Amino acid sequence: MRLYRTQPLISPLNYFARFQQVQGIEPKSLASRPIVHSVCCLGYLTKVKARHHTEQHDLYKAITDRLIMDFSFFTGTIGRGPKLSRPLTRLEAAEAMRMILAGVVEPIQLGGFLLVLRQRGETAPELAGFVDAVRTRLDMPLSSVTPDIDWPSYADHHRQQPWFVLVPVLLAANGIKVLMHGISGTLDGCAPTRPALEALGIRPSRSLAEASTRLAAGNFAYVGLEDIAPEVERLFHLKPLLGVRSVANTFIRDLNPLGANLSLVGIVHAAYRPLHQEALGLLGQSNAAVFKGIGGEAHRNPFKSVQIATLIDGAHGLEDWPATLSGDAYVWRDEDLTPARIAALWQGEIAHPAAEASITATTAIALKLMGRAKTRTEAINLAQSMWHARNRHQALTG
Repeated sequence: MRLYRTQPLISPLNYFARFQQVQGIEPKSLASRPIVHSVCCLGYLTKVKARHHTEQHDLYKAITDRLIMDFSFFTGTIGRGPKLSRPLTRLEAAEAMRMILAGVVEPIQLGGFLLVLRQRGETAPELAGFVDAVRTRLDMPLSSVTPDIDWPSYADHHRQQPWFVLVPVLLAANGIKVLMHGISGTLDGCAPTRPALEALGIRPSRSLAEASTRLAAGNFAYVGLEDIAPEVERLFHLKPLLGVRSVANTFIRDLNPLGANLSLVGIVHAAYRPLHQEALGLLGQSNAAVFKGIGGEAHRNPFKSVQIATLIDGAHGLEDWPATLSGDAYVWRDEDLTPARIAALWQGEIAHPAAEASITATTAIALKLMGRAKTRTEAINLAQSMWHARNRHQALTG
């Protein structure tokens, strides 16, 4: 296990005190439970173990054995039935996810926990708690560049071209720093994000530190989830066993690992729009746009109007953006999925009015939420000007 530089070595009692300091949460229901002390001691020992592995083994194992039994508190809390079950508090959700990420949960417990959450649906405090747990495990650079925009890309089972990858490239060319993070995706009959970026000459960063360096140098960076939170990335691989996606597919969109001022979140189902809006608010996000996009990504369909749940200086809002193209809707899933077409469009080698309208319509959302434009019309016009003025032959590396 790694010793995380961002968290200094502290005693179990101090670790317990820090554990209770979750914003806006009073841990009354858990303060007297042995599980809390166990989790805190485990967090302490996870750090100590990197230096004194053999000396800590017996105590570490004893606490781990206790945690396996005590995780039943969480499965019982959410799974007792319609009258006795309840959602987890933010603190409880964070504690549960810390245990999952520490690998001290039995597979049957993990499967039951994830399936109950999937069937019932997550709450915003639960999502915020899960994100809290992941953030404490991130290997943050000692100094980092703060991006202007955080761009999660986790739908990544695209059956259409991911034209949206040209949006951060366009924004970066205009001095706006964008961090994109995501999973590898499915190649069979699909067009994942990473091959499209590779066609543009953009390779993934291998850490948040490397991503920060690239943001400083070129305003855009992509980093894979497996390189910043591998324990979370492994949860994505449970879908074939569970038959459904897990809560990881939901909460990871709100991670914002480098603390960007604006988060652009694409969703598949409209019901997730207020959920992410509330969770991001709980996490202290200043500005955000959450909307149903093509393939579940932050990717506007220019033939359709879209409703966007926003956070503007922390205030919740809802905006209706009209379609930017009329006429017969374009069938995105009938496209040629060759990644080279992404680069060809940027370089002006092919014409694709629908894709270009999608790119500028998505760019406009970012520009308006950043305050670069006051109205939707002004944002669309600015985005179109950026697109037409782009340097089609610049070297795209990152």
